[in-house]
Amino acid sequence: MNPIRKAIVFGLISATASALAVLAPAVASAEDGEIFTLGILADIDSANPFVGYSGSAYEVFQMEYLTLTQYAADDFAIVPGLAESWEEAPDQLSWTYNIRPGMAWSDGTPITARDAAYTFNRILNGKQESVNYYPYTANITSVEAVDDLTFRINVDKPSPIMERLYVYILPEHIWSGVDKKEVATFKNEGTPESPIVGSGPYLMIERQPGQFIRFAANPKYFRGEPAVKEVVWRIFLNVDALGEALKKGEVDAATDLTPTVWSNLRDTPGITAVASANTYFNHIAFNTGAALVDGTPIGDGNPAVRDARVRRALSLAIDREAMTERLLQGLGTAGSTVIPPMYADLHLTPASGVEYDPVLAGQLLDEAGYPLGPDGVRVGSDGQPLTLRFFGRSDGDADSEKILEYIQAYFADVGVTLETNLVSTDVIITKYGEGKYDLYEWGWGVEPDPNYMLSAFTCANRSYEDEGAIYSTLSDSFYCNEEYDALWEAQSTETDSVRRAEIVRQMQQMLIDDMPYLVLYYPDQLSAYRSDRFAGFIPQPRENGAILFQYGTWTWDALAPVTAEAAASEGASASASASGEGSSASTPTSESGGSSTLPFIVICVVVVAIGVGVVLFLRRRSSADLRE
Repeated sequence: MNPIRKAIVFGLISATASALAVLAPAVASAEDGEIFTLGILADIDSANPFVGYSGSAYEVFQMEYLTLTQYAADDFAIVPGLAESWEEAPDQLSWTYNIRPGMAWSDGTPITARDAAYTFNRILNGKQESVNYYPYTANITSVEAVDDLTFRINVDKPSPIMERLYVYILPEHIWSGVDKKEVATFKNEGTPESPIVGSGPYLMIERQPGQFIRFAANPKYFRGEPAVKEVVWRIFLNVDALGEALKKGEVDAATDLTPTVWSNLRDTPGITAVASANTYFNHIAFNTGAALVDGTPIGDGNPAVRDARVRRALSLAIDREAMTERLLQGLGTAGSTVIPPMYADLHLTPASGVEYDPVLAGQLLDEAGYPLGPDGVRVGSDGQPLTLRFFGRSDGDADSEKILEYIQAYFADVGVTLETNLVSTDVIITKYGEGKYDLYEWGWGVEPDPNYMLSAFTCANRSYEDEGAIYSTLSDSFYCNEEYDALWEAQSTETDSVRRAEIVRQMQQMLIDDMPYLVLYYPDQLSAYRSDRFAGFIPQPRENGAILFQYGTWTWDALAPVTAEAAASEGASASASASGEGSSASTPTSESGGSSTLPFIVICVVVVAIGVGVVLFLRRRSSADLRE
C-alpha cells in the first residue's frame, strides 16, 4: 500500500542488517513472544508524519498512530478508529467525533480530543505540516475540543470526505515540543531507551537507515496488545536476495516482489505466495511547466514537454500491453488513468489516448513543430535534436531500469531521444521539487477515496518557497489547469456518490487529454510469507486484497505465531497460491502466542554501489528488439 502516495521501492544493490537490543521497560520484551521479520525493498524517507512521502513511511505512521476513522478490511467501508462514533450537523457545516473513552498513549498519558484538535490546528496553521494533509483539510475552517472526549470540525461547505480523514492524530504532549522551524528536520525515530509514543499496534524502537527498523508491540493498544511482541523490517536492496532470505527462513515475509522471484517461491514448502489486486500504479511524470504555487517559474524543464501534443504523442508511442506483459508476466494490467480499476465505481476506461499508435504519435509531433531529421531524430525550430532527460530510481523499483530501457526504445521509434539517468530517490524528490527534470519514472498508491490522488494535479499543490529554499509538495508534474481545479473543488464538496463519481471520471478524462502523467501499468501486489511460522494475514479487501501494507493495520492486529499442529500441517501440504488462497489463514488461539524467540543474527554487508547517480546513455534499441 502506500498507504497512500509515493511508492519508493529500493533495488540494484544489496545490503542487509538487523540488530538485537534490550528493550526499555515501557515496551514489551521480545522474550514474551515471537519476532516477526519482514523483508522489504523500501526504506522510509522519514519517520515524521509531517515530512515522509513514501509508502513505507506511511506504513510506519499507521503502525504508530490512529486516525479518527478507518477503512474496513472486508470492503473499505468506514469503521471506527480513534473515534467510536461521529455525526454530521443538520446544516452539514460541522462534524462531531466522539473519542473512545479510556484510551491512552503508549506512555500512559490519556488520549483526548485535545490531541486531535492540536494535530489539526498544527496542519491548518503550518506550512510543512500541511503538505501531506492539505487535501483533507482544504474545506476545514476551524476545529475545537469541546471536552476531553468530543472533537468538532467546522467546514465551509458540505464534504464527502469527513468520514475519510487520513490524518494521524499525534500526542500533543510530545509534539508541542517540536517547533515549526524544527519540524522539517525532526526525525521522530524511537530508540530502545526512548520508544516512540503512539497509539497504534507497534512503536519504533530502533532504526538504522538502509538496514533495518525495529518495532515493539504497544501494550496499551485499544484492540489489545499484539500477539507478536516485536516486528523487524529488514531492508533489502536486491529482490533476488530477499527471495532467497525468505526461502532460508531468514525473514518471515516479503512484499513488493518481482514476478520472477514471486513465481520461484510459489512451490516452496512452508511458504504461501499471494498475488493481490493492487491500488498502485507506475507512471511517467512530465515537467509540464515547473512553477511555485504563486506561479513563479522555476527549474530547467525542456519547453517541448510543456506542449500537450508532445505529451500525447509520447503516450501513443508506448505499447503498454506488450510492456506490461513482458515486465509483469501476467501479474498486472496495462495502465490508463490515475484511479486504478480496483475502484470500479470511480475508474474511467478511456476511449482513446492510451492505445499504441506510433503513426499518430508521429503526426502529433510533426504538428507540434518537431519534424524528423535525416538521421531519424526529431528536431525543433532551433535545429536542435529533441532530447529529453529521463530519470529513474537507482535505489528504487526493481523494474525501474527496465522501464527506462523500454521507454527509451519506444520513444526512439518515433524520433525522440532520451538521456536516461538512474539516481537516488532523494535526488529525484529534490529534482521534481525544484523542477529540474523533463520526465521521470515513479508510482503512486491510491487510497479508496479519490480526493487525495486527484489533488496532486491542482495548482495549489505545486512547490513553495520558504526562507530561500524550495520545497516539493504533492505535485510532481506541475500541472495547473483552472478548469481541473474547479472540478476538484466540486468533487470535494459533492455528497451524492453517483454525481461525485461522474466528476471524478471527468477529471480522469482531462488528465488523459492533457497527459501530465503516462500511467504505465497496475501491478499486482506480490507478497509471500512463512505460513509454517505465522498466520493472521488478513486481505483488504476480502476478495483478493493486499495482505501487507494496507489502508489500516488489520494484518498487524491479527498476526500471530502458528501452533505446532498448524505448522506440521502446513509442512505437509503447503503450496503457494496465486489467487490469495493462503491469505485467509485462521488466527491461532492466544495460547499459541509467544512460543519461542527466533535467533536474530546481526549481519552487516558493505557494498560499493556502482553506477548510482551516473548518467546511463543506454544503447538505442528498437522497441521490436525489446519485445522479442
